[in-house]
Amino acid sequence: MGKPMAQNLLAAGYEVYVFDLNAANVQELEGKGAIGCTSGTEVASKADIVVTSLPNAKIVESVMTGSNGVIANCKPGTVIMDMSSVAPNTTKQMAKIALEKDVKYIDAPVSGGVSGALAGTLTIMVGSDAETFEKISPVLNVLGKNVYHVGDAGSGDAIKIVNNLLLGCNMAALAEALVLGVKCGLTPEKMHEVIKVSSGRSYAFEAKMEKFIMADAFEGGFAVDLQYKDLGLALDAGKDVNVPLPITAAATQIFEAARAKGLNREDMSAVIKVWEDLTGVKVRSSK
Repeated sequence: MGKPMAQNLLAAGYEVYVFDLNAANVQELEGKGAIGCTSGTEVASKADIVVTSLPNAKIVESVMTGSNGVIANCKPGTVIMDMSSVAPNTTKQMAKIALEKDVKYIDAPVSGGVSGALAGTLTIMVGSDAETFEKISPVLNVLGKNVYHVGDAGSGDAIKIVNNLLLGCNMAALAEALVLGVKCGLTPEKMHEVIKVSSGRSYAFEAKMEKFIMADAFEGGFAVDLQYKDLGLALDAGKDVNVPLPITAAATQIFEAARAKGLNREDMSAVIKVWEDLTGVKVRSSK
């Protein structure tokens, strides 16, 4: 996600400092005008706005904290904009540490995937104070089409968790429903034709059924591992605020089963293979 966002900032005329553990990504962006750095610490010392897009909370904390971390090496007044998907409490903790260094730390998780990052059409959910949101809005408007200020630090992560909870549960239900339909004698084509104009349709249905499931094309997209992580974040948040999430827990187990089958890096729609293997049917286009 970070590379296409950096490309869009470069195209918009920003001076962009970049670092990635994959040196090839840095070199590619240098070829497009970015200034390569040897560490996140170096980026922190030079940039006015530090944008991070990282896999999980443990890595976010590792990158941000300690004497060699991003927070300790930012100039006073720097804004750190974390676009990772982590628990709200992680962001609140990082924001507290940053405040001690006169650094603003905000969360700005996204929806829209790599294609949205490339096109600059991401939905961005921002948790920050109003003044900081105003300051970073020009950057946000380069990266996304739908930018929402949803509350203080941690609020962006909270609404992203709610959104991805719905996505994961909808995908798990869609997989069950489609396999049931085939077992009952329906064709995938007929189910697609009817459901797309009926009350059972959802984003998971619209984005995943025809393009991924019926096409038998499970590479790319949003990985099983990532959706599993997001459902886990929802369960953790539920524990933090004492909200039972039984449907989320059941959906998480479906994704766990997909991971056990080695589908970790396939698109999240590959969870349908769990039910296909159990029932001996395939939900694929006959065309």
